[in-house]
Amino acid sequence: MAMTMQQQNAVFPKSHVGFDSITQQIEKKLLKRGFQLNIVCVGQTGLGKSTLINTLFASHLMDSKGRFRPDEPIRSTTEIQTVSHIVEENGVRLRLNIVDTPGYGDLVNNDRCWDPVIKYIKDQHSAYLRKELTAQRERYIQDTRIHCCLFFIQPSGHSLKPIDIVVLKKLSDVVNVVPVIAKADSLTPEERRAFKERIREEFQFHNLRMYPYDNEDLDDEERATNSTIKELAPFAVIGSERSSVINGRQVPTRQHRWGTINVEDETHSDFIYLRNFLLRTNLQDLIETTSQIHYETFRAKQLLALKESSAASGMAGSRPISPAADRELSRGSQRMTMNGY
Repeated sequence: MAMTMQQQNAVFPKSHVGFDSITQQIEKKLLKRGFQLNIVCVGQTGLGKSTLINTLFASHLMDSKGRFRPDEPIRSTTEIQTVSHIVEENGVRLRLNIVDTPGYGDLVNNDRCWDPVIKYIKDQHSAYLRKELTAQRERYIQDTRIHCCLFFIQPSGHSLKPIDIVVLKKLSDVVNVVPVIAKADSLTPEERRAFKERIREEFQFHNLRMYPYDNEDLDDEERATNSTIKELAPFAVIGSERSSVINGRQVPTRQHRWGTINVEDETHSDFIYLRNFLLRTNLQDLIETTSQIHYETFRAKQLLALKESSAASGMAGSRPISPAADRELSRGSQRMTMNGY
């Protein structure tokens, strides 16, 4: 078998030198610093956004707005709320920021009801950019950029609403969108399959971007994982903070008159696939994609706008921020073209 160019150029030491321990060094530093994941939940009121988040992380992170009794008053999120928690598992600390947004489409006049959410996401990019460009910046800039948007779809069984399409278009331009069909136990398996296929067709027809994205840098294993995710999406999920013992194991369940739904049962919902995708296989990729695609696009636009503003003020010959900034302008323009912006 012919050797590749990389193998031909590789040099193998005659004895053990020790630089192969660099992976453990990196792991030690990363574990000490901890990790961070920022998720925004978007969807109409009453789709169980808070309950699903609590189920995903097996913790009570957000107060559910749902009612347990018919006589309880209806509660809903009226403004953007951020909840922060540090979740620890086997020595790995994850700082989790969950952003709950008001349900859109609830008002008589829903004109530009998506603006507060889009503004919030862009504001996080802007805050990060300001910290990044300061003369004496922090050693580790706190990352408040939104890494994932869980978009909750009403389980109507028909199609996306016109307002859903508009909101998805706006969101997919600035954040990684992961669509989920909420309260999937209200659909039969046949209805669920047909509904998912219809939504995938609408995403393609309206040119809506759904995470994960195609990338030439992916290896075969990553391509296979992403292909599986795309076949499952949108994830038909069920959330529940109540649990029962099934086969000797405590699992989240929902009780119906006709039986018990095991939230983690693959035949009942896609919950286990969504959790594995978000936390076990693609968590780091969500963070990197946010940084390399969405934030870089925003950053390039801001720097280009700043340069044009300086030129319009009669300072075209000056450098707006630093010599390095001008070099980034041309690179940013190339990235924007490559990423389809």
